[in-house]
Amino acid sequence: MAIDDFYTNAVFFLRWLHILAGIIWLGHLYFFNFVNVPFQGVLAKEIKPQVNPALLGRALWWFRWAAMTTFLVGLILLLYKYSAGALWTDPSTGHMTHRSMWILWGALLGTIMWFNVWFIIWPAQKQLLGWMKAGNTPPEAPALAKRALLFSRTNTYLSGPMLFAMIAPNNYPTLSGVTLLVTIVVGAGTMHFLIKISGKVGQI
Repeated sequence: MAIDDFYTNAVFFLRWLHILAGIIWLGHLYFFNFVNVPFQGVLAKEIKPQVNPALLGRALWWFRWAAMTTFLVGLILLLYKYSAGALWTDPSTGHMTHRSMWILWGALLGTIMWFNVWFIIWPAQKQLLGWMKAGNTPPEAPALAKRALLFSRTNTYLSGPMLFAMIAPNNYPTLSGVTLLVTIVVGAGTMHFLIKISGKVGQI
């Protein structure tokens, strides 16, 4: 195998892994926000200590490690393709390409989401599940739960524009204030709609 073939296949595998991990990450994010939040609202308090530690503990494992994998592999791809591949700027003008701007915008949103998962949502949920498993309900629990939900909702809203930014370079070669605003409004607006209907759908 030629060295070029090795790098081509390695980059292809990393892109595949990045997408796979991203699907697992966002899939669990949407499960928490569209399914679990309404479910927790109707679940009897006495049943939660039996259900939540086992269910949410597993879900949060996949959630946080998929986020880490998505972030790290995405960073490797970004540095390899754009830095090593000299794709940041247009050689003819010396200006940053619009493709780079789209990718950086998506990467910024994804990085914020990754930070929220590992340093806000997961620590809060770990503490809450630990208290629940031990049968404790300290006075600070409601505030901690509200904090975790707030940042989980934030990630849900950010995910819409982030996904637009990741696929936009192949469809919208120019990044302007208008296209940026549209992707933010449509992406976040769609997530808002899905959150609003999540408590009403699927009822038999």
